[in-house]
Formats: sequence, structure tokens, C-alpha cells
Amino acid sequence: MTADDRLIVALDVPNALAGLELAEKIGDAASFYKIGLGMLTGGGLALANELKQEHGKRVFLDMKLFDIGATVEAAVRGLAQFDLDFLTVHGDPQVVRAAAEGRKGRATKILAVTVLTSLDRADLDNNLIVPGDIREITLERAARALEAGADGVIASPQEAALIRALPEAAGKLIVTPGVRPTGAELGDQKRIATPAQAITDGADHIVVGRPVWKAEDPRKAVQAINSELAALKR
Repeated sequence: MTADDRLIVALDVPNALAGLELAEKIGDAASFYKIGLGMLTGGGLALANELKQEHGKRVFLDMKLFDIGATVEAAVRGLAQFDLDFLTVHGDPQVVRAAAEGRKGRATKILAVTVLTSLDRADLDNNLIVPGDIREITLERAARALEAGADGVIASPQEAALIRALPEAAGKLIVTPGVRPTGAELGDQKRIATPAQAITDGADHIVVGRPVWKAEDPRKAVQAINSELAALKR
């Protein structure tokens, strides 16, 4: 079975060496990888470039950038020179606009983070976020980020269908972390769905980490997800 690029495997391991080892175990079963902030000081950028340039993989750099506009613009301009596929920033409109400016002339897609999939309403209360249903807040943040120039959004699978129905989401990407195959441990995720459900509800890509890298056979775990996705129409 060939790799399905709707699946993005999260290399949430300590460093680039461990990430490369995991990618080699998975082999041609996966074509798209996510490298996050946790690996930044462990050679994450070098691994991203190696996977892209030497192994022909697609790469999602999950930095969740957030700062004043000039700083975000400069950071995105520097990262976009590597021609990685996806880069995340926080979904605040001013951050998205700065990121879009920094990305100009490059193929890297800017994805806006709406509400982290590890958060629930109690967490939003503790963070002094406006009252209201978490799905409605996610939907509003997604619409504003897309209006500001994001190429897509990061949201939980539970909001994918609602976001896909937005007029602003036409032609845009929805990428969903918080995806767990049936029977997998939830970890720190609170708003989840299975791979097939997330895609059916409107996600273009799903991100799966722990169920792969904690598996006794990571390649087999990826192949199982590919099989589940293969039954769905593109």
C-alpha cells in the first residue's frame, strides 16, 4: 500500500537522530511528517531540511509563531526559504497578516492555530478567554484567520465540519491534530476523532503522533491508518 499524504506523522521525539530513525522505520509507508517546537533545539530544522531535500518527504513545521508583526514576518521569511510545506502561526489576525507577508514568493502554506486540541472550556476560563462554546470560538477564530490571509487552519476534528462550511474556508486547508485510531490512548488530547471521521468531516490532513511513535511497530501503525483512509473518497 502506498503512502497517503492525508496522514501527517508527528515526529514528537527528543531530537533529529531519533526522528530520522523513526522515519526510516516507517519507510515509504508515510510521505508527510510534522516537526514541532519540542525538537527545535534538538536539530529539528536540520531534520526538516533533510527529510525534504534528501528523502523527498513533505514537511510540516509546527512552530506556532506568536509575536509582534515585524518579528513574525522576519521569522517566517527566514523559515520559508527552506520551502517546507506547512508552517503554523497563532490565529490572531495581525499575526496571520505578518506571516503572509513574510511568506511572499515562497510555496510554504501558512496555517493558523485556532484553539489547541488539548484545551477545553475550563482551560479557556483559566486563560481569560471570552465566555462561550468552544466550538463557536474556534469557528470565529478560523474565519478571522482565513480572512487575514491564512492558507488554512489547525483545529480539532470536532470542529472540522463547521469550519469546512464557512464561506471563508472555500479552497483552504483544514489540518486536524487530536486524531486517535480506535483503541488508542488519548494522552493530553481532549477533542478527538478517528482518522476516517476527521477526513469525512472535512479535514484535508490529519496529524497522528503517539499512536505511531509509541507503537511496537511504527510502520505497521502507519499502514493501519493508511488502510482506514484508503476506504474514503478523496
